[in-house]
Amino acid sequence: MTVNSAVSLDDFVGEWAIERSITDKRGGPNGRFRGTAEFLADAKGLNYSESGHLILDGQSPFKAERRYRWRVVKGTIAVEFPDGRAFHSFDPASPTASHWCDPDTYDVTYDFDLWPVWRSVWDVSGPKKAYQMITDYTRTLS
Repeated sequence: MTVNSAVSLDDFVGEWAIERSITDKRGGPNGRFRGTAEFLADAKGLNYSESGHLILDGQSPFKAERRYRWRVVKGTIAVEFPDGRAFHSFDPASPTASHWCDPDTYDVTYDFDLWPVWRSVWDVSGPKKAYQMITDYTRTLS
C-alpha cells in the first residue's frame, strides 16, 4: 500500500497517543482532547478510530469518539467517513486538503517531518464555525 517516499498507509498501522487543542477564533470555549487513535488494516485499507476525553473551557470532561476509513486511491490517501462518503484526500509528499461542509470550509495540513511523531492542523472557517484544531500523534509502545 505504498503511496510514495513520504509515508505509506502501512506506516500508520497500530496505536497512537493523541493530544488535541481546539482554539475558537470567535471567543467561544477552547478545548483539549487526550486519548488514543488506532489504525487497523483490512483488505480495503485502514479503519481509524479514536477515543478519549474532551474538555471544553468551563465544562466537565466528556467522552469523545470518531471514526474514519483511510485507503490509497490513485497515489493519494483518501479519508472517508464510516459510511463511505468522501471526507478529503491528500498526497503525503504535499499533505494538504480541504473539505466543504456547507456552509463551512475545513482546511487541513498534515506534518510528517518528525515521523513517527506527526501532526494534523485543521483551520475551519465559515459563517457557522471558526476554529483551529491541532492534533499531535505519537506512536505508543505495545
